[in-house]
Amino acid sequence: MTADPPRATPRWGYGTNGLTDLRLDDALALLADLGYDGVGLTLDHMHLDPLAPDLAARTRQVARTLDRRGLTATVETGARYVLDPRRKHGPSLLDPDPDARAARTRLLIRAVQVAADLNAHAVHCFSGITPDGTDEDTAWKRLADALGPVLDVAAGAGVPLAIEPEPGHLLATLADFHRLRRTLGSPDALGLTLDIGHCQCLEPDPPADCVRAAAPWLRHVQIEDMRRGVHEHLPFGDGEIDFPPVLDALAATGYQGLTVVELPRHSHAGPQLAAASLPFLREAARAAARGGSA
Repeated sequence: MTADPPRATPRWGYGTNGLTDLRLDDALALLADLGYDGVGLTLDHMHLDPLAPDLAARTRQVARTLDRRGLTATVETGARYVLDPRRKHGPSLLDPDPDARAARTRLLIRAVQVAADLNAHAVHCFSGITPDGTDEDTAWKRLADALGPVLDVAAGAGVPLAIEPEPGHLLATLADFHRLRRTLGSPDALGLTLDIGHCQCLEPDPPADCVRAAAPWLRHVQIEDMRRGVHEHLPFGDGEIDFPPVLDALAATGYQGLTVVELPRHSHAGPQLAAASLPFLREAARAAARGGSA
């Protein structure tokens, strides 16, 4: 009989995609001062641009800043227009144009290299929306083929690739993650990003049950409030999620990575929401430990 893993102490992070009005150094200083353990660092034009010159040197500078601030990182790749200034999240891993798909693959490989230089926990990614006129089998084949080179680099770097089920995307649910995993032959480098709000939005099981089901593959966690059937990232308390059971389940998995607040549409109030989110999560975690609700 396999023993349960020891309960993990939560390690809180905040996503830079919710702090886009701040310079990266200012965002990291804010999070450290507030008491966060780390950061979900989205590679974007305003925060460690992955396409600008001297990426390696700039990455070393960010690594020094993280170390000085006592922060760890997960690298996220959800920047809306980093590859194409006219298409949100374009091109994707499912693009009909093989050269376009290759551009996304190259970006993910670059993200893995950045993550290795930052000693980051994981690299987050997603499948993208199935293009019009593309049948499902073709879309899944494109996804698997495009991720193959990324997984090879991730395995060599010792940095897991954590794909996120995203509402509206080809890979939208935990069941879809397992389809991809089986297609690829269950590579060790392929893990899962679990967004707690997405579980509330569309998974058939409650978020706490999703955490337990995802535990063996869990490499990155995003967290925010959300309502059933509505894909809108909300500040804590504005949605329907009961967080203590979720955090209790997460602690029971032994998950060691960051749990990152994901509010990408709230940068206008980023500093205020970062300040309010951490005490909410800490109290929910205390309630979880007591076996109650927040």
